[in-house]
This record gives sequence, structure tokens and C-alpha cells, in this order.
Amino acid sequence: MSWGQAEVRTLKPNRYMLVDDEPCKILSMSTSKPGKHGAAKAMIDVVGLFDGQKRKVTYSVTDKIRVPIIDKRSAQVVSIMGDEVQLMDMVTYETFNVPIPSEFAGQLEAGAEVQYLVAMERKKITRV
Repeated sequence: MSWGQAEVRTLKPNRYMLVDDEPCKILSMSTSKPGKHGAAKAMIDVVGLFDGQKRKVTYSVTDKIRVPIIDKRSAQVVSIMGDEVQLMDMVTYETFNVPIPSEFAGQLEAGAEVQYLVAMERKKITRV
């Protein structure tokens, strides 16, 4: 289980939530006033961390939703193999392969240090 629970009213922009089992970053959030017989609603714009797809969701502010546990780590580039890069974690010395994001194509070289994030058992390079 790499997620927790949070109430919608506690969410803020630049935090994370799960939408359709995809970890997403909250871009913006607005709430409406409660109606005569209803509860306040929150309209949330998010973007997927791994697929880059934008989504809009609406929840009641009292709903409980799933929030992914995001772990930010650093690693060293071991080798570059086409469109994938092999990384070694700087703490655990574990090696693994991840795809090279398009914004970092051509910037990676062996021995360079990168930052990556782990969410829902998936990894992505975030900074070189």
C-alpha cells in the first residue's frame, strides 16, 4: 500500500492525489458554496505524473480520497541505453532502468547525479 487517505478540504495546489489509480499533481482547486440541500463541492484540475494527461474531477469537500506517498530520491547515472537510462540509488545502491523523459534527452551522461521520484511502485526522473 503506497497511498494514504485525506479529506478533500485539506488538499492544496502542488500536492498529490490519485485519480483513476494514476498519481496526479494538483494544478488548481476551487470550491463552491453549499446549496440549500447539498454540500459544498470542490473542482480540482490535476495532471498525471507519469502520463502527463490533464484531468478535471469534482468531489464533495467532505469526501475522503486516496493520496499517493511520493518518495523523492537521488541516483547516479550508470549507463544510457537508447531511450532508457540505468540508475543506481545513492542510498540503497539498487540499480534499475527508467525511460528518459523528453525534457532531459541529451542532458544525461554517465556519472551524473539525478533526482527521481517513486510513486505507486513507478519511478520517474525529475531533475538533472
